[in-house]
Amino acid sequence: MTDRQRFLATMHYQSRDRSPICDFGFWDETVPEWHQQGLPKRVQWTSDAEVHTNEWFGMDAYEGGPNADVGLCPGFEWKVIEDRGDHEIVQQGDGVQVLRKKYMGSIPVHVGHLLVDRDSWNKHYKPRLDPSSPGRYPVNWDESVSIWKDPNREQPCTLYGGSLFGWLRDWMGIENLALVIYDDPAWFEEMVETLCDCICETLKRVLETGGQFDACGMWEDMCYNGGPLLSPKHFAQYLVPRYRRITDLLRSYNVGITWIDCDGKIDVLVPLWLDAGVNCMFPLEVGTWGADPIEFRRDYGRGLRLIGGFDKHILQKDVEAIRAEVRRLAPLVEEGGYIPLPDHRVPPDVPYLNYLAYLKEARDVWGHGTNLKPCPAFESY
Repeated sequence: MTDRQRFLATMHYQSRDRSPICDFGFWDETVPEWHQQGLPKRVQWTSDAEVHTNEWFGMDAYEGGPNADVGLCPGFEWKVIEDRGDHEIVQQGDGVQVLRKKYMGSIPVHVGHLLVDRDSWNKHYKPRLDPSSPGRYPVNWDESVSIWKDPNREQPCTLYGGSLFGWLRDWMGIENLALVIYDDPAWFEEMVETLCDCICETLKRVLETGGQFDACGMWEDMCYNGGPLLSPKHFAQYLVPRYRRITDLLRSYNVGITWIDCDGKIDVLVPLWLDAGVNCMFPLEVGTWGADPIEFRRDYGRGLRLIGGFDKHILQKDVEAIRAEVRRLAPLVEEGGYIPLPDHRVPPDVPYLNYLAYLKEARDVWGHGTNLKPCPAFESY
């Protein structure tokens, strides 16, 4: 089977040769750390790599293809504002100023926001959410359409569906956004509606090409270790109707899988996302709260697909612990509707040899040793 055939069969509970063997990627510091532990330096997790990590580790694809930009267009200038030695203040492409570590820094600290009130929304952000902006669409439009419409392509083509809350949280900061929801709910609703309009109109132009899209991925990151950053009541009031607009559009063009990329403890939001037509959770972060893909399947049945859910912290332990977790998840993998992978990008404190042990066990147990892609990583050990 091709990557695309295997992905579709897995997500729709159809027969297949094996499970996809995939990964979500790595922290920026992980691959350089592994270079000190035996990974050849020509192997990188970058688009211009001599050898990409996906090729080195023999990974299947679960997403890909040319895409449209449903977010800020154009983005803001990315620039370093101040160098503080092992830290620096950076203006990001979303207009937010952050203080970040130069090494081993996963989540930068917000130090300034351009979006602070209605005036700044109307001046800096709303104009950048115009779906008619030509910069949203691939420059090589005809070539992209050809890929989207090709029924024989070997890899999945997935749409990017943007964000309704997570972007606003980033642009304003969670404290400011939380206050807006109570102090000026009409403005909050306007911002969410503007995002939804931009997403739907941009996706519609792409869908109208006749392309055959296999899934759509959205991003939110609106939960932490105690639960959501927005109350379920407000989630149902403001977000569910807009998610439904997006998923209804997708289904009208035969895109049957929509996933949400949300970290944190998502438990109380899952039924609301399902009600809104979002039917896959990613990367199903295990976290300190002990999320478990097996329990999610038991609670929600086959209507909920899952991607992720292998506790990345286990990769730091001994090989037997890694093997045990791969085998524990095997029955769920066999059932389908689940693509197992480390529940977030692999951090640099995971030893390279541990990762290889995980990969070998995954290929043997989840992949049945069948029709696997070549894995050059094993040839050097």
